[in-house]
Amino acid sequence: MVRRALSAIFALATLATTILADSAKCGPGNLCPKETPCCGQYGDCGVGAFCLGGCDPLFSATLDSCVPNPTCKGGDYSLDSLDDVQDISLYLGDASKINWQSQGKTVAYPPKDPNSLLLTMAEGTVGSLLASTHYVWYGKICATMTTSQGKGVVTAFIMMSDVRDEIDFEWIGVDINNAQSNYYSQGVTVYTNANNLTVSPNTVEKLHEYCIDWKPDALTWSVDGKDMRTVQKKETWNSTSNRFDYPQTPSRIMLSLWPAGLATNGKGTIDWAGGVIDWNSKYMQNGYYFARVQSITVDCYDPPSGAKINGKKSYKYTGTAGTNDTIQITDDLVVLGSLMGTGENPGEAPKSDAPEPTATVAMVPGGNPGGGGRQETPASVALSAGQTSAGGDTTQINPTAGANSGTFVQGTTNPSTGASMQPGLGKISGSALAIVLAVLGLCVL
Repeated sequence: MVRRALSAIFALATLATTILADSAKCGPGNLCPKETPCCGQYGDCGVGAFCLGGCDPLFSATLDSCVPNPTCKGGDYSLDSLDDVQDISLYLGDASKINWQSQGKTVAYPPKDPNSLLLTMAEGTVGSLLASTHYVWYGKICATMTTSQGKGVVTAFIMMSDVRDEIDFEWIGVDINNAQSNYYSQGVTVYTNANNLTVSPNTVEKLHEYCIDWKPDALTWSVDGKDMRTVQKKETWNSTSNRFDYPQTPSRIMLSLWPAGLATNGKGTIDWAGGVIDWNSKYMQNGYYFARVQSITVDCYDPPSGAKINGKKSYKYTGTAGTNDTIQITDDLVVLGSLMGTGENPGEAPKSDAPEPTATVAMVPGGNPGGGGRQETPASVALSAGQTSAGGDTTQINPTAGANSGTFVQGTTNPSTGASMQPGLGKISGSALAIVLAVLGLCVL
């Protein structure tokens, strides 16, 4: 794959200089500027989708740069179509109209009378992600699903907060008899928190129900109704930071399939994932790896004792500690007028005869945040004005069909990785962009 990327880079070199735009960075001691005030998960600043799910208020220009998080919405979600799923480049924050946001290629399965969605990952992509538009601040969340298989391939079902509190189920493609359970606090990846949970029969061939029971004082992982592991909050006290290293802030539900075994990733990540991905693997069908998600159930718990409650529609941060005592429940809701909007200045929907913006602004984060704390930081790329990513369409496929069966065959376009371009240049294909990113990664190494 590296040789193919190197041979193609020369043809793309001129285009790459156009599409790869610099963006401001954010992190400890470095807030986003007011022009691009919202801090994304990978430390890039932007507007639009950067200000929605995953916007980190601690490193954004202000706490109000990020759009308030819609509160928990309990229910049984049968994922039998894409009617309730919207691509990240189209979602503007109205969680009353859509419950799931997607990045990458998510498709309905089986072709006739679908009862599930497939997360797919083809060569040249960063996989796919399904994320809830509503947040959960304690609750029981269950996913009925299968996982993918193969070295370097990781399937994940996680809870992730905007300040990077995280609760994980992860499945390594070379170990289909175990699920890895883990948790982090504010992005500090303590891998010794991990614990394997045995699953039988294996995670690929049979649907299993995986549940996260998240309470203010305890966290339990269960498989098919059997509790497999419990962590008590009182056991997580960190005397150095003077706080509990326990997930405690409102979080999105995220299901993903992502390439931990990319050759450009760090050795530790590749080794954890079982090796470098084989893009000619027998576990691929129709040109992609896939994992199947049939349903998700959400049971919302009451807010923790002492919570600041001034409404019921949204969660907002009131301080920079990023702990549960800095969360307020309010009636503040913000829907962006366009992907040029922010939490403080959502703007209005553009008129049909309005001129396109002339400035290049990062509006849709690249990469696949569904990998959580282990996900490698991607190059800074984003969609600009007037573009949408191509993921999350309503194509129905049969993952067990042969490559020449006449069924849908996914190509190597990468809808989850956007490109920041000057208006009028049109779209660059995801596969071309992926080659550029791969070579840039090699240069970094």
